[in-house]
Amino acid sequence: MGTAARARGFHGPSDLHLHSIRSDGTEPPAGVVQAAHRAGLRTVALTDHDTTAGWAEAAEATASLDMTFLPGMELSARHEWRTVHLLAYLFDPDHPRLRAEMERIREDRIGRAERIVRSIARSHDLTWDDVLAQTGAGATVGRPHIADALVARGLAADRAAAFAGILHPSQGHFTPHYAPDPITAVELVVAAGGVPILAHPSPSGRERMMPPAVLRELVDHGLAGFEVEHRENTADGKRVLRAIAAELDLIVTGSSDYHGLGKPNQPGENTTDDEMVERIIARGSGAAPVYA
Repeated sequence: MGTAARARGFHGPSDLHLHSIRSDGTEPPAGVVQAAHRAGLRTVALTDHDTTAGWAEAAEATASLDMTFLPGMELSARHEWRTVHLLAYLFDPDHPRLRAEMERIREDRIGRAERIVRSIARSHDLTWDDVLAQTGAGATVGRPHIADALVARGLAADRAAAFAGILHPSQGHFTPHYAPDPITAVELVVAAGGVPILAHPSPSGRERMMPPAVLRELVDHGLAGFEVEHRENTADGKRVLRAIAAELDLIVTGSSDYHGLGKPNQPGENTTDDEMVERIIARGSGAAPVYA
């Protein structure tokens, strides 16, 4: 660990991909931090979808537990048919262009969720009020909240069953929400002083990894690295990502993508090396880590 990081109070192990009720997790930001602490983590990032609403609560919780907090977010993007998620760290949340894009995404998420609910309601007993009842104050509304509403109405056993059943694209209720292309997303994060890392970039199936040429193009526009160690990444994909990262000297992270009860992922199941956390801290200029 570098001398500067030690002097400032940074210490691992680190999990830089955690979600709270401010997006699609099931615990408040302080609860997420407490779960991470119980798992032995000492540095965390809250990365709710398209919002920074949980930063203050998470920062206060980490300080009380002698932990380090990296302000973060998971920004939505889209490449062709693929949903792309960009982890953004240490950016200025008040940067005008990025803030406007975040608001546009969140607003269309609401419209998209309403469209999905109207479609489902044609054949199932589900209302928009059911979804709002499952959505935390200030949260970014998404399909997980619809899944929770289906569970509450007895139409699915749990979130996984809801996504495998009524919310599966084959059932005809799926509709995308607005999201910028990945290059635009990367450039917005960089302009806001942030550090963009591509989240779970090599999943299996239809959402499979973007072509290496596209990944290299993103690096040319400021992408700082890849989240390689993640339970959704395929083994072949991780080999490709590590090779590109080694060639281009990129940051490589590992994270849990914890959602509380919303997913089986557990804090600390994958972690990020201290050296890589230091590189993120050194590169970010839009916001500062919160040290205990």
